[in-house]
Amino acid sequence: MSPFDPVSSSAEGVAMRQNRAELKQSIARGEKRIIELFDDSENEEAPPVLRGLRVDWFLQAIPGMGVTKVERLLTELGIRPTARLGGLRIRQRTALRVQVVRLFRHYLPHLRGTLLVLVGPTAVGKGTIVSWITQNYPEFVLSVSATTRKPRRGEREGEHYYFVAESEFDRLITAGELLEWATVHESHRYGTPQAPVEDLLDQGKNVILEIDIQGARSVAKRVHGALRVFVAPPSFEELERRLAQRGTEDGTEREVRLRTAVSELAAQDECDFVVINSVVEHAGQSIVDLVFGSTHQTASKE
Repeated sequence: MSPFDPVSSSAEGVAMRQNRAELKQSIARGEKRIIELFDDSENEEAPPVLRGLRVDWFLQAIPGMGVTKVERLLTELGIRPTARLGGLRIRQRTALRVQVVRLFRHYLPHLRGTLLVLVGPTAVGKGTIVSWITQNYPEFVLSVSATTRKPRRGEREGEHYYFVAESEFDRLITAGELLEWATVHESHRYGTPQAPVEDLLDQGKNVILEIDIQGARSVAKRVHGALRVFVAPPSFEELERRLAQRGTEDGTEREVRLRTAVSELAAQDECDFVVINSVVEHAGQSIVDLVFGSTHQTASKE
Protein backbone atom coordinates (compact mmCIF):
# COMPACT_ATOMS: atom_id res chain seq x y z
CA MET A 1 0.00 0.00 0.00
CA SER A 2 1.44 3.36 -1.03
CA PRO A 3 2.02 5.90 1.74
CA PHE A 4 -0.39 8.81 1.99
CA ASP A 5 0.92 11.85 0.13
CA PRO A 6 -0.83 15.00 1.45
CA VAL A 7 0.59 17.19 -1.32
CA SER A 8 -0.64 14.89 -4.08
CA SER A 9 -3.99 14.42 -2.36
CA SER A 10 -4.45 18.16 -2.01
CA ALA A 11 -3.59 18.73 -5.67
CA GLU A 12 -6.09 16.08 -6.73
CA GLY A 13 -8.75 17.71 -4.58
CA VAL A 14 -8.10 21.10 -6.11
CA ALA A 15 -8.24 19.65 -9.62
CA MET A 16 -11.52 17.87 -8.83
CA ARG A 17 -13.08 21.08 -7.50
CA GLN A 18 -11.95 22.96 -10.60
CA ASN A 19 -13.36 20.29 -12.89
CA ARG A 20 -16.60 20.31 -10.94
CA ALA A 21 -16.88 24.09 -11.20
CA GLU A 22 -16.20 23.95 -14.95
CA LEU A 23 -18.86 21.28 -15.41
CA LYS A 24 -21.46 23.31 -13.52
CA GLN A 25 -20.58 26.42 -15.52
CA SER A 26 -20.90 24.55 -18.80
CA ILE A 27 -24.37 23.39 -17.73
CA ALA A 28 -25.38 26.93 -16.83
CA ARG A 29 -24.12 28.22 -20.20
CA GLY A 30 -26.04 25.54 -22.07
CA GLU A 31 -22.89 23.92 -23.42
CA LYS A 32 -23.82 20.55 -21.92
CA ARG A 33 -27.17 18.86 -22.36
CA ILE A 34 -28.39 17.97 -18.89
CA ILE A 35 -30.35 14.93 -20.08
CA GLU A 36 -27.24 13.44 -21.71
CA LEU A 37 -25.14 14.23 -18.63
CA PHE A 38 -27.69 12.64 -16.34
CA ASP A 39 -27.86 9.50 -18.46
CA ASP A 40 -24.05 9.31 -18.79
CA SER A 41 -23.61 9.57 -15.01
CA GLU A 42 -25.04 6.06 -14.65
CA ASN A 43 -22.15 4.63 -16.67
CA GLU A 44 -19.29 3.44 -14.48
CA GLU A 45 -16.85 4.59 -17.14
CA ALA A 46 -18.13 8.17 -16.98
CA PRO A 47 -15.73 10.85 -15.66
CA PRO A 48 -15.47 10.81 -11.84
CA VAL A 49 -16.34 14.51 -11.75
CA LEU A 50 -19.73 13.69 -13.29
CA ARG A 51 -20.50 10.51 -11.34
CA GLY A 52 -19.45 12.18 -8.10
CA LEU A 53 -21.37 15.41 -8.63
CA ARG A 54 -23.92 16.07 -5.91
CA VAL A 55 -27.52 15.99 -7.12
CA ASP A 56 -28.34 19.40 -5.65
CA TRP A 57 -25.30 21.01 -7.31
CA PHE A 58 -26.28 19.45 -10.63
CA LEU A 59 -29.82 20.83 -10.42
CA GLN A 60 -28.74 24.25 -9.16
CA ALA A 61 -26.52 24.63 -12.24
CA ILE A 62 -29.68 24.75 -14.39
CA PRO A 63 -30.64 28.39 -15.05
CA GLY A 64 -33.81 29.16 -13.12
CA MET A 65 -33.31 26.45 -10.50
CA GLY A 66 -32.40 28.10 -7.20
CA VAL A 67 -31.71 26.49 -3.83
CA THR A 68 -35.34 26.58 -2.68
CA LYS A 69 -36.70 24.99 -5.87
CA VAL A 70 -34.07 22.27 -5.76
CA GLU A 71 -34.72 21.49 -2.10
CA ARG A 72 -38.46 21.27 -2.72
CA LEU A 73 -38.00 18.98 -5.72
CA LEU A 74 -35.61 16.61 -3.98
CA THR A 75 -37.85 16.45 -0.90
CA GLU A 76 -40.79 15.44 -3.11
CA LEU A 77 -38.67 12.73 -4.72
CA GLY A 78 -37.18 11.53 -1.45
CA ILE A 79 -33.59 12.07 -2.60
CA ARG A 80 -30.89 13.47 -0.31
CA PRO A 81 -29.30 16.67 -1.69
CA THR A 82 -25.85 15.21 -1.04
CA ALA A 83 -26.58 12.09 -3.09
CA ARG A 84 -24.22 11.64 -6.02
CA LEU A 85 -25.42 11.35 -9.60
CA GLY A 86 -23.58 8.09 -10.07
CA GLY A 87 -24.93 6.58 -6.86
CA LEU A 88 -28.67 6.94 -7.31
CA ARG A 89 -30.84 3.88 -6.86
CA ILE A 90 -32.91 2.69 -9.81
CA ARG A 91 -36.18 4.09 -8.52
CA GLN A 92 -34.58 7.42 -7.62
CA ARG A 93 -32.88 7.68 -11.01
CA THR A 94 -36.11 6.92 -12.85
CA ALA A 95 -38.09 9.53 -10.91
CA LEU A 96 -35.39 12.19 -11.17
CA ARG A 97 -34.91 11.65 -14.91
CA VAL A 98 -38.54 12.58 -15.52
CA GLN A 99 -37.89 15.86 -13.73
CA VAL A 100 -34.58 16.48 -15.53
CA VAL A 101 -36.36 16.15 -18.87
CA ARG A 102 -39.09 18.52 -17.67
CA LEU A 103 -36.55 21.09 -16.45
CA PHE A 104 -34.58 20.89 -19.70
CA ARG A 105 -37.66 21.56 -21.78
CA HIS A 106 -38.82 24.38 -19.51
CA TYR A 107 -35.57 26.25 -18.78
CA LEU A 108 -33.44 25.38 -21.82
CA PRO A 109 -35.89 25.25 -24.76
CA HIS A 110 -33.41 27.02 -27.06
CA LEU A 111 -31.18 23.92 -26.90
CA ARG A 112 -33.92 21.74 -28.37
CA GLY A 113 -34.41 21.21 -32.07
CA THR A 114 -37.19 22.75 -34.16
CA LEU A 115 -40.31 20.81 -35.05
CA LEU A 116 -40.78 21.34 -38.78
CA VAL A 117 -44.28 20.60 -40.02
CA LEU A 118 -44.14 20.03 -43.77
CA VAL A 119 -47.54 20.26 -45.45
CA GLY A 120 -48.61 20.04 -49.07
CA PRO A 121 -50.85 18.20 -51.50
CA THR A 122 -50.21 14.71 -52.80
CA ALA A 123 -47.41 14.33 -55.37
CA VAL A 124 -46.06 17.83 -54.69
CA GLY A 125 -42.69 16.29 -53.84
CA LYS A 126 -42.56 16.52 -50.05
CA GLY A 127 -40.86 13.15 -49.73
CA THR A 128 -38.19 14.06 -52.29
CA ILE A 129 -37.51 17.34 -50.51
CA VAL A 130 -37.25 15.57 -47.15
CA SER A 131 -34.74 13.11 -48.62
CA TRP A 132 -32.64 15.98 -49.98
CA ILE A 133 -32.66 17.79 -46.62
CA THR A 134 -31.78 14.76 -44.49
CA GLN A 135 -29.02 13.69 -46.89
CA ASN A 136 -27.40 17.13 -46.85
CA TYR A 137 -28.12 18.21 -43.27
CA PRO A 138 -27.65 15.45 -40.66
CA GLU A 139 -29.18 17.64 -37.95
CA PHE A 140 -32.55 17.13 -39.67
CA VAL A 141 -34.43 13.85 -39.18
CA LEU A 142 -37.78 12.60 -40.42
CA SER A 143 -40.34 11.50 -37.88
CA VAL A 144 -41.73 8.05 -38.64
CA SER A 145 -45.53 8.02 -38.72
CA ALA A 146 -47.93 5.22 -37.94
CA THR A 147 -50.50 4.32 -40.59
CA THR A 148 -53.28 1.84 -41.15
CA ARG A 149 -52.62 1.51 -44.89
CA LYS A 150 -50.66 -1.34 -46.39
CA PRO A 151 -47.00 -0.78 -47.32
CA ARG A 152 -46.16 0.14 -50.88
CA ARG A 153 -43.41 -1.59 -52.81
CA GLY A 154 -40.03 -0.82 -51.24
CA GLU A 155 -41.42 0.62 -48.00
CA ARG A 156 -39.94 -0.84 -44.81
CA GLU A 157 -41.45 -1.11 -41.35
CA GLY A 158 -40.01 1.42 -38.91
CA GLU A 159 -38.13 3.29 -41.63
CA HIS A 160 -40.88 4.68 -43.82
CA TYR A 161 -43.89 4.02 -41.56
CA TYR A 162 -45.10 1.93 -38.67
CA PHE A 163 -47.77 -0.16 -40.35
CA VAL A 164 -50.40 -0.98 -37.75
CA ALA A 165 -53.82 -2.59 -37.63
CA GLU A 166 -56.94 -0.49 -37.06
CA SER A 167 -57.24 -1.86 -33.51
CA GLU A 168 -53.67 -0.83 -32.63
CA PHE A 169 -54.26 2.64 -34.04
CA ASP A 170 -57.35 2.91 -31.83
CA ARG A 171 -55.20 1.98 -28.82
CA LEU A 172 -52.62 4.64 -29.65
CA ILE A 173 -55.35 7.28 -29.79
CA THR A 174 -56.95 6.17 -26.53
CA ALA A 175 -53.59 6.09 -24.74
CA GLY A 176 -52.78 9.63 -25.91
CA GLU A 177 -49.58 8.44 -27.57
CA LEU A 178 -50.09 10.31 -30.84
CA LEU A 179 -49.03 13.91 -31.35
CA GLU A 180 -51.57 14.15 -34.14
CA TRP A 181 -53.61 11.86 -36.33
CA ALA A 182 -56.02 12.17 -39.22
CA THR A 183 -57.94 10.21 -41.82
CA VAL A 184 -56.38 10.95 -45.21
CA HIS A 185 -57.89 10.57 -48.68
CA GLU A 186 -61.15 9.32 -47.17
CA SER A 187 -59.65 5.97 -46.23
CA HIS A 188 -56.49 5.41 -44.17
CA ARG A 189 -55.40 6.91 -40.86
CA TYR A 190 -51.98 8.42 -40.21
CA GLY A 191 -50.54 9.59 -36.91
CA THR A 192 -47.30 10.77 -35.28
CA PRO A 193 -46.09 8.96 -32.13
CA GLN A 194 -45.21 11.75 -29.71
CA ALA A 195 -42.51 10.25 -27.48
CA PRO A 196 -39.91 9.63 -30.25
CA VAL A 197 -40.41 13.17 -31.57
CA GLU A 198 -39.85 14.73 -28.14
CA ASP A 199 -36.73 12.63 -27.57
CA LEU A 200 -35.23 13.71 -30.88
CA LEU A 201 -35.97 17.36 -30.14
CA ASP A 202 -34.24 16.97 -26.78
CA GLN A 203 -31.16 15.75 -28.66
CA GLY A 204 -31.13 19.00 -30.63
CA LYS A 205 -32.39 17.41 -33.83
CA ASN A 206 -34.73 19.30 -36.15
CA VAL A 207 -37.62 16.87 -36.58
CA ILE A 208 -39.63 16.90 -39.81
CA LEU A 209 -43.28 15.92 -39.74
CA GLU A 210 -44.48 15.19 -43.27
CA ILE A 211 -48.23 15.35 -42.65
CA ASP A 212 -51.48 16.64 -44.11
CA ILE A 213 -53.23 19.91 -43.24
CA GLN A 214 -55.47 18.24 -40.68
CA GLY A 215 -52.46 16.97 -38.78
CA ALA A 216 -50.77 20.37 -39.03
CA ARG A 217 -53.78 21.97 -37.36
CA SER A 218 -53.58 19.49 -34.50
CA VAL A 219 -49.85 20.07 -34.02
CA ALA A 220 -50.35 23.85 -33.97
CA LYS A 221 -52.74 23.44 -31.02
CA ARG A 222 -50.44 21.15 -29.04
CA VAL A 223 -46.88 22.24 -29.81
CA HIS A 224 -45.62 25.75 -29.19
CA GLY A 225 -42.98 26.93 -31.64
CA ALA A 226 -43.58 24.39 -34.40
CA LEU A 227 -42.67 25.80 -37.83
CA ARG A 228 -45.31 25.07 -40.47
CA VAL A 229 -44.17 25.17 -44.10
CA PHE A 230 -46.54 24.54 -47.00
CA VAL A 231 -44.98 23.02 -50.12
CA ALA A 232 -46.91 24.13 -53.21
CA PRO A 233 -46.61 23.02 -56.85
CA PRO A 234 -45.76 25.51 -59.62
CA SER A 235 -49.30 24.94 -60.92
CA PHE A 236 -52.22 22.58 -60.48
CA GLU A 237 -51.56 21.14 -63.93
CA GLU A 238 -48.04 20.26 -62.88
CA LEU A 239 -49.45 18.56 -59.78
CA GLU A 240 -51.75 16.44 -61.97
CA ARG A 241 -48.80 15.49 -64.16
CA ARG A 242 -46.64 14.48 -61.20
CA LEU A 243 -49.42 12.36 -59.71
CA ALA A 244 -50.04 10.55 -62.98
CA GLN A 245 -46.30 10.07 -63.54
CA ARG A 246 -45.89 8.56 -60.06
CA GLY A 247 -48.14 5.68 -61.07
CA THR A 248 -48.83 4.43 -57.53
CA GLU A 249 -52.61 5.04 -57.66
CA ASP A 250 -55.33 3.99 -60.09
CA GLY A 251 -57.61 6.48 -61.81
CA THR A 252 -60.24 6.48 -59.05
CA GLU A 253 -57.72 7.08 -56.29
CA ARG A 254 -56.04 9.83 -58.30
CA GLU A 255 -59.37 11.64 -58.54
CA VAL A 256 -59.81 11.38 -54.75
CA ARG A 257 -56.32 12.71 -54.14
CA LEU A 258 -56.79 15.63 -56.54
CA ARG A 259 -60.04 16.60 -54.80
CA THR A 260 -58.17 16.56 -51.51
CA ALA A 261 -55.39 18.63 -53.07
CA VAL A 262 -57.84 21.40 -53.99
CA SER A 263 -58.90 21.84 -50.35
CA GLU A 264 -55.29 21.58 -49.15
CA LEU A 265 -54.08 24.28 -51.54
CA ALA A 266 -56.88 26.52 -50.30
CA ALA A 267 -55.56 26.16 -46.74
CA GLN A 268 -51.93 27.07 -47.42
CA ASP A 269 -52.30 30.48 -45.74
CA GLU A 270 -52.70 28.67 -42.42
CA CYS A 271 -48.99 27.83 -42.52
CA ASP A 272 -46.13 30.14 -41.54
CA PHE A 273 -44.44 29.98 -44.95
CA VAL A 274 -45.15 28.74 -48.47
CA VAL A 275 -42.35 27.25 -50.59
CA ILE A 276 -42.95 26.41 -54.26
CA ASN A 277 -41.31 23.18 -55.34
CA SER A 278 -40.06 23.91 -58.84
CA VAL A 279 -36.53 22.60 -58.19
CA VAL A 280 -36.04 20.18 -55.30
CA GLU A 281 -32.65 21.55 -54.24
CA HIS A 282 -33.92 25.13 -54.17
CA ALA A 283 -37.06 24.21 -52.23
CA GLY A 284 -35.10 22.10 -49.76
CA GLN A 285 -32.50 24.82 -49.13
CA SER A 286 -35.25 27.40 -48.63
CA ILE A 287 -36.87 25.24 -45.97
CA VAL A 288 -33.55 24.62 -44.20
CA ASP A 289 -32.87 28.38 -44.19
CA LEU A 290 -36.30 29.03 -42.69
CA VAL A 291 -35.60 26.59 -39.86
CA PHE A 292 -32.15 28.02 -39.15
CA GLY A 293 -33.59 31.53 -39.21
CA SER A 294 -36.34 30.55 -36.81
CA THR A 295 -33.81 28.90 -34.47
CA HIS A 296 -31.61 32.00 -34.47
CA GLN A 297 -34.55 34.25 -33.64
CA THR A 298 -35.67 31.98 -30.81
CA ALA A 299 -32.19 31.82 -29.30
CA SER A 300 -31.90 35.61 -29.46
CA LYS A 301 -35.01 35.98 -27.34
CA GLU A 302 -33.72 33.73 -24.56
